[in-house]
Amino acid sequence: MLGVSDMHVSYGQSEVLHGLDFQVAPGEIIAIMGRNGMGKTTLMKALMGIIPTRSGRVDVAGTDITRMKSFQRVKQGIAYVPQGRMIFSTMTVQENIETGLFVRGATKVSSDIYQLFPVLLEMKGRRGGNLSGGQQQQLAIARALATGPKVLLLDEPTEGIQPSIIKDIARAISYLRSLGNIAIVLVEQYLDFACELGDYFAVMDRGAVKYACDRSRLDPGEISRQMSL
Repeated sequence: MLGVSDMHVSYGQSEVLHGLDFQVAPGEIIAIMGRNGMGKTTLMKALMGIIPTRSGRVDVAGTDITRMKSFQRVKQGIAYVPQGRMIFSTMTVQENIETGLFVRGATKVSSDIYQLFPVLLEMKGRRGGNLSGGQQQQLAIARALATGPKVLLLDEPTEGIQPSIIKDIARAISYLRSLGNIAIVLVEQYLDFACELGDYFAVMDRGAVKYACDRSRLDPGEISRQMSL
């Protein structure tokens, strides 16, 4: 569903991503880890088209989206939940979610989204800015799902979230994987969360993948060691 081949990304003359390669199929999660400043968020922004790629290729369901703008990528099926959530604070919960409907011409929020995050149904008339951090994170994910994505990008979804909400988000992500129709890229520093959910694992260092494995070879201790080097 998502294919990244030899991706290079630069800020001016400085190359910050160096030849990244990975694929994620529907119903799979790749967990991308690493210390701060290693290029994880840059990767997500490049996948979303916020930052242009210098060379390489990005495919969604066989379509080359490398030169597409962000709004075109959304129409091709990429949804992005950025670090910091970036919900519309003055809009209601329901209005926030409805902003995702325009991409596919829908007019009504699917009941499946509210079933996935019941708290949002209880608070659908409340302004987004009045929600807790954990509730805002659920809202950001719900807004992304309203676009009907083929690929879901999640950048640090546990950051600043209380443990009970982290469990709710983990259950939601696990359920989305079980549907078998969404490929998920999860950037995460919380090792236990990433190891619980991932099918494939990659540790980034200075803009490149320095360690990778699949679930059959998962060794959390080794991933932790690689992240600390």
